[in-house]
Amino acid sequence: MFLNKKISLILPVYDEEDNILQSIKEIESLNLIDEIIAIDNNSNDKSEKLIKQTSAKYFLEKKQGYGAAICCGLKNSTGDLIVTYEPDNSFDFNDIPKLLGYSDQFDCVFGTRTNKKYIAENAKMNFGLRYGNILVGKMISTLFLCKKFTDVGCTLKVISRKFYEMIKNNLTVTGPENSPEIMINLIINKAKIIEVPVIYKERIGKSKITKNFYATAIVALKMIILIIKLRFKYLLKKN
Repeated sequence: MFLNKKISLILPVYDEEDNILQSIKEIESLNLIDEIIAIDNNSNDKSEKLIKQTSAKYFLEKKQGYGAAICCGLKNSTGDLIVTYEPDNSFDFNDIPKLLGYSDQFDCVFGTRTNKKYIAENAKMNFGLRYGNILVGKMISTLFLCKKFTDVGCTLKVISRKFYEMIKNNLTVTGPENSPEIMINLIINKAKIIEVPVIYKERIGKSKITKNFYATAIVALKMIILIIKLRFKYLLKKN
């Protein structure tokens, strides 16, 4: 519990056997999370077996994709506040209570990994990933006339139950574009949002989404196309 609110935490899992146990152990040590929901997105390793050894609730999402796993977790969560988090060691679990600390004043709290002060020395955030997130964030801010965002792909977020219920039927993306899709739908529904810098550490294993410059560019292009589509849809609905 946090401020008398039930907290759900969602872990999208795809071949995370090297770190899933440690990640869940760290989350449990906070004594704030009421339910940990691990979404196995068709892992080929021992992730399922390891998850089932913990207190986490196990769900299998057969539809492949980061967005599909996140939406499955959101759908199966029961908390007043919902935290999304990566089990690959790229985040510091101590940032979870930091973000929750803003939840009494804001409907949603987004982490941002692009502030150089918070990037660990041994963390490998390539140029394209960092500046791509900043530029796409600026695009959203400009097109939707909202506050400046500096990271559209950061999984670490806190979303209130009230606003999840408002946007859940509009979440259709199964890939990594799910992150800006959530962001834009919250903006359209006038959620009060704050972006907070979080520590970005060296991940365990390679990213399945932004493993190289080419893959990062493809993700960025998909995000830009989605943002433009949602902008036109928003304008048509207003008119």
